[in-house]
Amino acid sequence: MLLKPITSEKAVKIIELDNTLLFETERRASKTEIKKEVEKMFNVKVSKVRTHVQGNAKYAYVKLNKSNPAIDIASKLGVI
Repeated sequence: MLLKPITSEKAVKIIELDNTLLFETERRASKTEIKKEVEKMFNVKVSKVRTHVQGNAKYAYVKLNKSNPAIDIASKLGVI
């Protein structure tokens, strides 16, 4: 599955406020597949996944567990 991190101002804001990462993903990817992929890639615990389809793109809002700060992962990805 392809997970591409989004680096907009809104994405940075939700990282800081909600401990949530924003990814663009494949349209056919389910929430459980996205959750498993993020947990496996970054070795973190995901508490919730929300998706949003706009045009031909699907966006996944991945909220991490409080014990895993999203800002650390964002730093590794080069978002911040």
